[in-house]
Amino acid sequence: MSSLTLKSAGRAGATPAYLSRPAPAVIAALFCGYLAVGLPLPVMPLFIHDKLGFDSVVVGLVIGIQFLATVLTRGYAGRVTDHKGGKRAALQGAGFSACGGLLYLLAALPGLPPAVSLAIVVAGRLAAGLGESQFVTGCVSWSIASVGPARAGMSMSWTGIAMFAALAIGAPIGMSLYTGWGFVAAMAACIVLPLLAAAIAFGASAYLSAGGQRLPFYRMIGQIWREGLGLMLSGVGLSGLAAFASLYFAAQHWGGAGLVMTAFGIGFIFVRLVLGHLPDRIGGYRVALWSLAVEAAGQFMIQAAPNVWMALGGALVTGLGCALVFPGLGVEALKRVPPANRGSAMGGFVAFLDIAYGLAGPAAGLVAGTFGYAAVYALGGACALAGVALIAVARGAAAR
Repeated sequence: MSSLTLKSAGRAGATPAYLSRPAPAVIAALFCGYLAVGLPLPVMPLFIHDKLGFDSVVVGLVIGIQFLATVLTRGYAGRVTDHKGGKRAALQGAGFSACGGLLYLLAALPGLPPAVSLAIVVAGRLAAGLGESQFVTGCVSWSIASVGPARAGMSMSWTGIAMFAALAIGAPIGMSLYTGWGFVAAMAACIVLPLLAAAIAFGASAYLSAGGQRLPFYRMIGQIWREGLGLMLSGVGLSGLAAFASLYFAAQHWGGAGLVMTAFGIGFIFVRLVLGHLPDRIGGYRVALWSLAVEAAGQFMIQAAPNVWMALGGALVTGLGCALVFPGLGVEALKRVPPANRGSAMGGFVAFLDIAYGLAGPAAGLVAGTFGYAAVYALGGACALAGVALIAVARGAAAR
């Protein structure tokens, strides 16, 4: 095929049947599948530490190993998407995610030695990481294919809303299941949710990738590294909010730490709903540049906050800024690769965000231990400003 085409209209020479909005089934499948990513986040540390008796170092390593598996398999996920379509990648990913939930469930079998249970949990995290890389890459590319490249930014706004909402809802659901019915109930949900996502995806129309020239993965990364690095720098702010806001608020003797991510989420989702079309309309670089500047302002507000209200306002402004960095830079990344490489480009692009979350936590922890918790947000603001400078240079290079 010469362009992204609806499967049912995939005969030679057919005009692509694009939708005006991303396919609802794709967004619904992504939401359900990503619930299984957020659900175990508050539960797994309690199981490893309290039930199995391992220390916080082991907890951190086990939780982080899913990030490693996700990053290392983004290239494979992109190839599956490019060659077989986003639907195929999403279905495979959902299957691996369900296997991860099954392994979590097996780890809770009575009578197992703690070391054996931990090894099974690690296997589950690896399976979940492989599943997440395929599922997310597949759904994001599938959503873009449903609307066509001219609405790619709007599509990425909607997939981001689905993922962020699933993370925000999944964590409290997981904690409620754990406290009410135990670890087994929470992990059973990690099996059911990916299977539900697969059922939704299976019945949805398949939008296929374009044919033509396909670059090797390393060459494709060489085309989009500036956009990816800009995305990575933007991820430091969110990582600092998620990891250190509660400790920062406690050190300042403030209440309301639980509202930090709520404030961030309100700003994030508002901008994506109202302004999600801007990257397609006025250009991704322009949107990303201003978004990073707003994120930096929000981070510095938190760093200098004299009271809880300014800190929460800074979280809100950070959300306003972060909202369109991904779709803005994603639109520009897609312009730099052949149409047949869009799946791999999305896989590689998202991997930069995975790396940001993996590296920012330890780096922010070192900064907090040396300079205090407020310095975490100075770091986030500085990284966002570095992103502004990088995107300004990339925008100038693209214009020449």
